Amino acid sequence: MAGRNDGILLAGRLLLASALLPAAIARALNPSGFALTLAATGMPYPNAVATASVVIGLFGPLLLALGLVPRLVGLGLSLHAVVAGLLLHRFWEFSGAVARVEQELFLAQLGLAAGFVLYAVTGPGHWSWQGWWHGSEHAAPAARVSATKTLAAKESTPKPPRKRAAPPRGPRPAKAAA
Repeated sequence: MAGRNDGILLAGRLLLASALLPAAIARALNPSGFALTLAATGMPYPNAVATASVVIGLFGPLLLALGLVPRLVGLGLSLHAVVAGLLLHRFWEFSGAVARVEQELFLAQLGLAAGFVLYAVTGPGHWSWQGWWHGSEHAAPAARVSATKTLAAKESTPKPPRKRAAPPRGPRPAKAAA
């Protein structure tokens, strides 16, 4: 069962990474054009934001595919997806078919952000760099949890009170000399 879950987590990581890489490569090949797009939306410091977006867009999916630092990568990419959606797909400023297309793109960005949050919460699984690095430490978390529960159950079971030794009944008589 764990192997199947690890395979599903790996497939999810690879699918999420493949959803980001084409746009990131296009932005990396034309960062000035992306900066002009950001400037048109009124973004302050569009060159710096474009550079940061290209770096996040290229290295984030690579870290995601390898399964490195899952919480940081997952939350960072989800924040990046929401900000990119808010900046680049302002469907509320349009009408007609253009508004519908921009709304679908915005909702797709939110879906990606949800996938990244789920990745941050579930982790990369054992079929990742992190799973390989930690080895058997993370190999059987279910067994470790059940052992912890068993130990906690033993500790929480009330023990019968100890029997106390009876106190001495008075002074001992002296031994007679023989």
